[in-house]
Amino acid sequence: MTLRAFAVQLIAFLSIAVAMPASADTHDEVQTTWRLLDYIAVDYIEAVEDGKVTNELEYAEMQEFSASVVERMAALPANAQRAQLVADAEALAEAISAKVGPAVVARDARRLASELIAAFPVPLAPDAVPDLARGAALYAQSCASCHGVSGDGAGPAAEGLDPPPIAFDDVARARERGAFALYQVIGQGLEGTAMPGFSDLPAEDRWSLAYYSGSIAFPEVERGRRIWNDEPAIRARVPDLAALSGLTPAALGEAIGTERADAVMAYLRAHPEAVASDTTGSLALARERLQQSLAAYEAGNKTEARELALSAYLDGFEPLEAVLSTRDADLLASVEIGMAELRAAISRGDPVAAVAEKVNALDVLFYRAETVLAPANASEASAFLGAFAILLREGLEALLIVIAMIAFLRKAERTEVLPFVHGGWLSALGAGALTWVAATYLIGVSGAGRELVEGFGSLFAALVLLSVGIWMHGKSQAGEWQRYIRKTMQHALSRRSAWFLFGLAFLVVYREVFETILFFAALWSQGHTDAILAGAAAAIVLLALIAWAMLRYSRRLPIGTFFAYSSVLIGILAVVLAGKGISGLQEAGLLGITPLPNLPRIPILGIAPALEPVAAQILTLALIALGYWRNRMKGMQSGTPQAETG
Repeated sequence: MTLRAFAVQLIAFLSIAVAMPASADTHDEVQTTWRLLDYIAVDYIEAVEDGKVTNELEYAEMQEFSASVVERMAALPANAQRAQLVADAEALAEAISAKVGPAVVARDARRLASELIAAFPVPLAPDAVPDLARGAALYAQSCASCHGVSGDGAGPAAEGLDPPPIAFDDVARARERGAFALYQVIGQGLEGTAMPGFSDLPAEDRWSLAYYSGSIAFPEVERGRRIWNDEPAIRARVPDLAALSGLTPAALGEAIGTERADAVMAYLRAHPEAVASDTTGSLALARERLQQSLAAYEAGNKTEARELALSAYLDGFEPLEAVLSTRDADLLASVEIGMAELRAAISRGDPVAAVAEKVNALDVLFYRAETVLAPANASEASAFLGAFAILLREGLEALLIVIAMIAFLRKAERTEVLPFVHGGWLSALGAGALTWVAATYLIGVSGAGRELVEGFGSLFAALVLLSVGIWMHGKSQAGEWQRYIRKTMQHALSRRSAWFLFGLAFLVVYREVFETILFFAALWSQGHTDAILAGAAAAIVLLALIAWAMLRYSRRLPIGTFFAYSSVLIGILAVVLAGKGISGLQEAGLLGITPLPNLPRIPILGIAPALEPVAAQILTLALIALGYWRNRMKGMQSGTPQAETG
């Protein structure tokens, strides 16, 4: 290396070394200047009214602070904005000397503070969500002695202090303070007052204390929660922690009204996690698809709009449906109804304004869902109950059908065919495991694919159960059963029939396993794996007890009574699966939707608030009734009495 090259590198190194502390000093100067401007904006109203000084001490302080702002601005590193900042600072000082109105001074001071931050950026937001419990503890430890336990500014150490400590419960003053201003004062103290700096506290503690002290004046947390959840336009104004930290309730009040702003800030300062970025329970994709759908509809492309609305549900919302169902089933039902109504409105060609209204309503529901799905709302108890409810609900339908098949074979003394039934449901479990592996590591199972599997599987099972139920009802007559035994028993369960039972057992179990895997995958992503496994184990134990009780009880029933009860049970399951099958095909976009908003959604019965699944269930009921009536007529014509069922 030449001497010249070494000298160049040494000069560069020294330049960087000298610049580093200067940069840190600039950072502190900017923060101090910003804090002085914030103080002027808030407190000038205490010094001047109608062009006259109302408090000499406060007014002298305002003059001192404004002069300090001019000096500090002039001392900042030279850049393209500094000259204008100095000129604006001098104009502010002159306005204070001229005793102009408080509103003008507050406006100019805040504008100058914003220009300062734009010209010399400093961090305005915490790196992590403030911890309000930690903030409360720090307040009790370090602040309550002066500011009072309740924030009234009348703590035991406040006596004799001039100026007196700030009363955090003073709503008028609190409206003028952002969390960033409080953070600054906590860290650096306040010149000319007894307020010391707490720069030794970690930044996260100072932010937690700032948010806690800034929340004292605003008690309407629940009202604020409702407003925040229901109004997307307000949420758009506060997109993240940086926006929230720099926002004053007064500034928000200019946009949405003072009382509503107070309530919203009460909620956000008590729950800053509401604006924190966290995609665990995010419905961002669903929102994006909805907006794209609305844009396509406005452009006159109804087909594309419908496909995008369908994608919003299948790809954006449905993957989180399982977890939401365990935490807020009513909210889940509202989202599903809203999505169905949106697709129906697009298909009908409703006015753009009507479609936009439905999109906005769904945006509100999505936000509520995100709040419910947030990791902070996950707990060991909710994970346990979710896993338990999902497995019990999905397993019960398949269990009832398989147990009915096993009981039938035992009653018919054809236990040699039982391996086909057991092979069917065991194969379904194995296929379900392979499906999980494929969906997790090899391919993605689309939302439409999921719904098509469930929809067609449900409809096929419903058709089979419809015929089996009517057949069993016919055999519930004692004479009919004896005649069946004598004439057809030798051929009743041929190898072909045995394989049919295998297929039916496989189908009904695989359908439930497929859906359960999808639900558990979503639940698993929320954590608390031990609780999930415990919930699943509890559901398996309960299902095993139900199976044992059904098999034990079925052995004691007379053959006619067994068939009568079984036919009713299988008929009910056929109706349930008919409704679920049509709903699945609708959710996959294969069938249209005619919403019935006033009809409740009852998943366990397959009831959905739409005309098509209800019509399918009514048709299934009608076919069952017709089959039962024909069986009764045949029994009466042959003189065979109906079996006792009581």
